[in-house]
Amino acid sequence: MDIGVLTVPLGGQSLDEALAYLSDLGVDAVELGCGGFPGDDHLDRQAYLDNEEKQAELQALLDDHDLRVSALATHNNPLHPDDERAAEADTELREAIRLADQLDVNTVTGFSGLPAGGPDDKVPNWITAPWPTEHADAHEYQWRVADEYWSDLAAHAGAHDVDVGIEMHPNMLVYEPRGLLELRERTNDRIGANFDPSHLYWQGIDVTEAIRLLGEHDAIHHFHAKDTKVYESNAQEKGVLDTAPYTDEPDRSWLFRSIGYGHDESHWKDVVSTLRMVGYDGALSIEHEDSLTSAREGLEKAVDVLDRAVFETQPGDAYWAE
Repeated sequence: MDIGVLTVPLGGQSLDEALAYLSDLGVDAVELGCGGFPGDDHLDRQAYLDNEEKQAELQALLDDHDLRVSALATHNNPLHPDDERAAEADTELREAIRLADQLDVNTVTGFSGLPAGGPDDKVPNWITAPWPTEHADAHEYQWRVADEYWSDLAAHAGAHDVDVGIEMHPNMLVYEPRGLLELRERTNDRIGANFDPSHLYWQGIDVTEAIRLLGEHDAIHHFHAKDTKVYESNAQEKGVLDTAPYTDEPDRSWLFRSIGYGHDESHWKDVVSTLRMVGYDGALSIEHEDSLTSAREGLEKAVDVLDRAVFETQPGDAYWAE
């Protein structure tokens, strides 16, 4: 299991500088944004797509720093009711899959997207309850939209031998493990999870149990190492569906935190161990979004914790059980 980093917080540096810094930290893999919300500071998708010379340069740079690419990231909303925005997100995703194929990268990460609540609506609508009944009807409509789009997209991914890791994210149609399995059932096995525990913690989901559930279906394609802290003094007053700005830290019910600052090291050792139990052997891609510290300090502290949690060897024979 590798320690990786989503390089977006280092976007102010050149790719060479970012890779040199991460290699010196002992990082094994990088996740590169190539469109959507992550941007494309370190991988201009259109510049690299179908360009063997640029792709060779990228591989040489990775080899120089002894790093590999765990995934290409292009998080956006391909189900957006605005046709232009949906088309842009769809193009980003399809081209990212093609580029991943050309770079011999196994996975593209992104969101499920979120439709409107009906064919005449203009904005996405996150449905969180089945009543009043128009909400249940809207949810059924959204799944019809998702089924049509993702069935075709999954076939595209299959044609390129690339997995799509969906990040379970509130304000998207797929925001929890059972929804992820529903989308996978409606499409094919190319659709799985980019398992990001940070969005599950504040929803009250047991992360290790969620890993076991998705692991039973071989549905974890990639993993984001990202923590969350729930601040009970605020949560007890207003719950966890919190619209306060992320930068209004004292008033938030929860915040994204660096690894080890939401849950202790023993918890992260449980996470790593559970991932190994279900057969996941990919990258733990650190995503820094902790507003209480800088990107570099947050990344360095996360690497420090995960370095002690990750097993470096394969399991040996259980001689004591023979």
